[in-house]
Amino acid sequence: MARMVKQLSPLQVKNAKPKDKPYKLADGRGLYLTVFPTGSKLWRMKHRQTSGKETILSFGAYPAISLEQARAMRDDAKKLKANGIDPAAHKKAVKAAHQTEATNNFEVVAREWYTKQSPTWVDAHADRVLRRLEGDVFPWIGTKPIADLTAPDYLAIFRRIEERGALETAHRVKSICGQIQRYAIATGRAQSDPTAALRSALPPVKTVHFPAITEPKQVAELLRMIDGYTGTFVVAYALKIAPYVFVRPGELRMAKWTDVDLEAAEWRYTVTKTKTLHIVPLAKQVVTILKELHALTGRKKYVFPSARTGERPMSDNAILAAMRRMGISKEEMTGHGFRAMARTILDEVLGVRPDLIEHQLAHSVKDPLGRAYNRTAHLPERKKMMQQWADYLDDLRREETK
Repeated sequence: MARMVKQLSPLQVKNAKPKDKPYKLADGRGLYLTVFPTGSKLWRMKHRQTSGKETILSFGAYPAISLEQARAMRDDAKKLKANGIDPAAHKKAVKAAHQTEATNNFEVVAREWYTKQSPTWVDAHADRVLRRLEGDVFPWIGTKPIADLTAPDYLAIFRRIEERGALETAHRVKSICGQIQRYAIATGRAQSDPTAALRSALPPVKTVHFPAITEPKQVAELLRMIDGYTGTFVVAYALKIAPYVFVRPGELRMAKWTDVDLEAAEWRYTVTKTKTLHIVPLAKQVVTILKELHALTGRKKYVFPSARTGERPMSDNAILAAMRRMGISKEEMTGHGFRAMARTILDEVLGVRPDLIEHQLAHSVKDPLGRAYNRTAHLPERKKMMQQWADYLDDLRREETK
């Protein structure tokens, strides 16, 4: 006959004092409390496996696990054993499932994807992607297993962004989530991409063309205003160079001295959008401006460094803000507008071959067989074009000042 064990009382458990060696306080049906010399108390239960081997199940420490909770855990283990399930093996399986769920939730997978992808991005883009995830996605689905996410889960996120008037951001977040979901599929943590079913769920984004001044007389007036700009030295020179080179604003502000060869009159850099080499032939006027600027910033990394630290490029809003201070509204002209200005006048006024202009704009240009030209294609012709463009701007400025 099994020996009857008197059950513990909550007060006995609470008042159990440590001794020189660990000791046990039995509660019956295999459950007992081990009291250690350090004063810690641990709930345990004797368990015999189907093989006959005796093992110990641990239920946790007191007082985090109360006497009542420990008894409930003991009873659950007894029920599992009565149904032919090994409680120890079951506990390990549950723990493994929780660990798998924790490592496969959306935020964990998203950050893993981000870590692998972000080294190939420019810093500004990497920052935007992470901000969008942390502000618009993680708070809502970050803790959910990525395999369990549905199209309605994602749609609720995109709708929330759309409703605050940021439709373009909603589309971009949708694209990011789709990439993360496909990464989860590739790494065996999801079976499908629910975002694919949302192709037409958001209204399309209306194409907005960047404002630009394209009338020669207005261009001359703009050039005169730039010449009279009285802001910081660096921004003033960035404004002077921008019309001549008509690169993307981000590429201008991120220009590095190591990429500029004043002797060869070339600026070579990697296009941010396509990750391909681009060459900007520098007209004589631009070389002169850069030589002047080199005296001020030549020892720094960036051609147009920030006025605050000098170790970072000037703000992405610097040129736009300068235009606002000159009285040029954003409806009239933006930093991107220099590209439209050059594209229009080079074609319609100067009669330059459109393919040369497109090459210089760093747009994808294909040959008759549909193959993309190398970024160095037609370099001699483009050098002539860039000098012709610079001379035209100078002539335009002089004519309007006579």
